[in-house]
Amino acid sequence: MLLLSFSSMMFLNSYLFLKLNSTTIIELSLFDLSSSSFSFVLILDKISVSFSMVVTLISGSVFMFSHKYMEEDPFSSRFIWILLSFVISMNLLIFSGSIFFLLLGWDGLGITSFALIIYYESKESQYAGFQTLMINRLGDVIIVLSMFFFLLEGQFSFFSMSDKMFYGSGVILFLCVAALTKSAQFPFSSWLPAAMAAPTPVSALVHSSTLVTAGIFLIIRLSYNFKLDQGISSMLLLCGSVTCLLGGWAATYENDIKKIIALSTLSQLGVMVFSLGMNLPSLGLFHLYTHALFKALLFLAAGHILMVTFGVQDIRMMGGVGVMMPLTCVMFNISSLCLVGAPFMSAFYSKHMILEKMFMSPINFFSILVMMVATMMTAKYVSRTLKAVSWDKTGVPLLLSCSNMYTSLPVVILALGAITGGKLIFSLEISNLEHVFLPGFEASMINWVTFAGVVWGLLEMGSSKNNFMLSTLFFLTPLVYGSTKVFSTLMSKMKMLDNGWVEPMFHVKLNPMFMGAVFSQDGVWPNSRYIMSCFYLMMVLF
Repeated sequence: MLLLSFSSMMFLNSYLFLKLNSTTIIELSLFDLSSSSFSFVLILDKISVSFSMVVTLISGSVFMFSHKYMEEDPFSSRFIWILLSFVISMNLLIFSGSIFFLLLGWDGLGITSFALIIYYESKESQYAGFQTLMINRLGDVIIVLSMFFFLLEGQFSFFSMSDKMFYGSGVILFLCVAALTKSAQFPFSSWLPAAMAAPTPVSALVHSSTLVTAGIFLIIRLSYNFKLDQGISSMLLLCGSVTCLLGGWAATYENDIKKIIALSTLSQLGVMVFSLGMNLPSLGLFHLYTHALFKALLFLAAGHILMVTFGVQDIRMMGGVGVMMPLTCVMFNISSLCLVGAPFMSAFYSKHMILEKMFMSPINFFSILVMMVATMMTAKYVSRTLKAVSWDKTGVPLLLSCSNMYTSLPVVILALGAITGGKLIFSLEISNLEHVFLPGFEASMINWVTFAGVVWGLLEMGSSKNNFMLSTLFFLTPLVYGSTKVFSTLMSKMKMLDNGWVEPMFHVKLNPMFMGAVFSQDGVWPNSRYIMSCFYLMMVLF
């Protein structure tokens, strides 16, 4: 209730900032060194306040759903506190205006996401958490390296960046590559489906409005300050279109409902990055809001289905849900229709506008072709999933006694956002108004491609014949998983930190008469591991 109340307050503030079209900057100076000011900067404008409103609205609904979903967990209170720190880290990143404030929220997201992914403490969750941590650490290192460019410019804030900066292109390139790792773009896409090892409420937050959208939000914040150059735009176009194709194509070979939804997130993130590559940050932010609302609804509906099917995640065994659970089935259908951009749903106003602007933009034909194929694949896996979940015969016994206020109210709140959010944001924000002038053939091509994908998915009998290359994201999944497993195994066998060079450093022989209070009887410091752990933690924090 606290999060939902905060979301209501942010809604009023976002409306105020929208009408006044003003920006408030709060700066806390830490110290000055060689004419460079090291400070924390807080930005309050229509972008940060409205995004915080969406994050807290979804978080409040997820927390309410978690009360029922995690009620049998003996450590549910610990889970709630980690989840709350996850949301707080995302809000810190949203309001950040300097590289120091950004790193505070960015690293907070990485640490708390790792703790949430390995929450079940299984071997699969540990590998998934380690893989997520290693790929996201690449982005952290790149952001730290970009601080050298900020230091050369003599400032560390985002709002003062402009085209006049001598090293501006280097800063933007580094930050965009770091954002691609956090938003799971090609070739850093393999960690997002692996993160499904986390509990379903965590997946609803990660895939809708928190972890994966952090990179998108960073590029949007940079794009509002100045126009991206042609090289960076081409990189975003390539990564966005290929990621959208990989996510949609791989989802057609999956039977795990959580993996299908995860790959659909990958596909929609590709659409957002593609929009940023066309230098349309307003449309990218618009689709970010609409996607957050209907993707959280999709995950909560899927989580309710998992509760009544005793944890069965195979869509081939989920038939009969539409008859036994009409409310959940309706919510699942609403969010699935938003995925394909059905008319007058929330994503219709954002996704279709991006695809229409694609035909008007001076971009290469390869990106347009890839996006058209990706759109057809999205319609295919959505119709295939709906057919299996809503219309097939019952495959497993269903539990009917788990529906209550904690599972029904959150999906109703998010369903209202998924239905009316697109029209509401489109009407309030004048920057989302785009004019499209297309020939009739190109205007109708999007609808015909979507219709072909729906028919293809409905006519497909049973499960698709598996294609290893496409289902593994062009071999990204086994490559990253194998390297992660080998590295973690080598680390555990070699015991580098325990028996390599840490112990000899402190395994010194001194007279116990002089150091008896600190050293043990044989002159060995008993707390060497503890001291070195604290030393490493201080280095990381620094």
